[in-house]
Amino acid sequence: MTKGLRQKAILSLLDEAPIANQDELRRALRKRGFRVKQATLSRDIRDLGLVKTPEGYQLLEIQAVASDPALPSVSRLVREFVLDVKSAQNLLVIKTAVGSAQPVAAALDDEQWPEAVGSVAGDDTILIVCPNRKAATRLEARTQEMLA
Repeated sequence: MTKGLRQKAILSLLDEAPIANQDELRRALRKRGFRVKQATLSRDIRDLGLVKTPEGYQLLEIQAVASDPALPSVSRLVREFVLDVKSAQNLLVIKTAVGSAQPVAAALDDEQWPEAVGSVAGDDTILIVCPNRKAATRLEARTQEMLA
C-alpha cells in the first residue's frame, strides 16, 4: 500500500478517536492492513504535521495561511499596479498592469469602503459599482491620492 493511502488512513483514524501514542497508531493501522515500522510512522507523523497533545495526536492548527493569504496594503497595490482611474456616472473603472486586477480588486474590497457597492475584476480592469455619482467621484479621488 502506498504512502498516500497510509497517511490518509492515519488522518481517518485520528478523526475517529484520539490516539495516544505511536504504538497505538501502529496497531490501529495494522487492523486496516498497513504494516509499518516505527521509523516510517515517525516520518508520516512529521510529514502530516501531527503534534502530540495531552489528548493524543492532532493536526497542527495553522491559521488559514494557505486558504487566505494576507494581501499587501491597498495603497501599495494601487501604487504598484494601477495605471489609470476614471469615474463614469456611478461606476469607477480602474486600469491595472496585465494580470494585476484581481489582487488589487480583492484589496479594495477588503477595505469595505462605503463608496463601493461591489467590484468585478478581469485581467487588467476593475469595475467598481458605487451607489451614486458622488460616491464614485469620492472613490476616484481616494484612489488618485494613493497613486500620488
